[in-house]
Amino acid sequence: MKKLLLACFLAAGISVQAQIETPQPSPSAKLTQTVGLTEVTVEYSRPAMKGRKIFGDLVPYGQMWRTGANANTKVTFSDDVTIGRTSVKAGTYAIFTKPTAKTWEVIIYSDASNWGTPRNWDDAKVVAKATVPANTMPYKTESFTIGIANIKNGGADLEFSWDKTYVLVPFTVPTDTKATASIEKMMAGPSAGDYFSSARYFLEEGKDMDKAKMWIDKAVEKTSAQPRFWYLRQQSLIYAKMGKKAEAVKIAKQSLALAQEAGNGDYVKMNKDSIKEWSK
Repeated sequence: MKKLLLACFLAAGISVQAQIETPQPSPSAKLTQTVGLTEVTVEYSRPAMKGRKIFGDLVPYGQMWRTGANANTKVTFSDDVTIGRTSVKAGTYAIFTKPTAKTWEVIIYSDASNWGTPRNWDDAKVVAKATVPANTMPYKTESFTIGIANIKNGGADLEFSWDKTYVLVPFTVPTDTKATASIEKMMAGPSAGDYFSSARYFLEEGKDMDKAKMWIDKAVEKTSAQPRFWYLRQQSLIYAKMGKKAEAVKIAKQSLALAQEAGNGDYVKMNKDSIKEWSK
């Protein structure tokens, strides 16, 4: 009995202990900012000064720094961006820095899976570098902070601040390219794919067949230089649904021929079955 009570007591003690939570010395942080039309996300840990001298002491000058604490500080770009004069592909990267009293070398590194700095540094994984001034603030920042500042349509600055030091790393985003392409696409009107998808939806949902016919006709017309058997298949189905069986058969035969040429057995069978049904 005593052994049973002792076991229960120990189990209860372990359970209580497992529930204890204490603050992390370098709490994690995550920020997401839209810059123009590009999403930029930064994930990092935030060490505090706690009365210590930071740069030139806790963070030695001229040595590689993880730029925060714990796991890699990571930045994710949803589009290709430019840092300095270097194009950086969309993706997630580690940020390493090499501070001095007057400048910081900021390094964008393709491997973001390290805890701290990589044990084996690989120059081939450096995708961009930028050397920027180390500025002095009139006040202290207790906790290491990364922000995205000076936001414009075409870019912004990655901002690092701790103690009395702050650093800005400019980057540009492809807002003009994306916006111009979007405007030109809209001004050019719907694409063949837009007409095709709209017509198929109206057919499947039993909506206005006159509109479905108009849209599928436009889709087929826009691809007439390179006919698509799946477009013609949808056109034949819409025509058949409207009672235009003779025209549906004619279109289905065109789709059949193209499907046979492409070696698509599914569409060959579907067209053959439909032609047989509509020819009765």
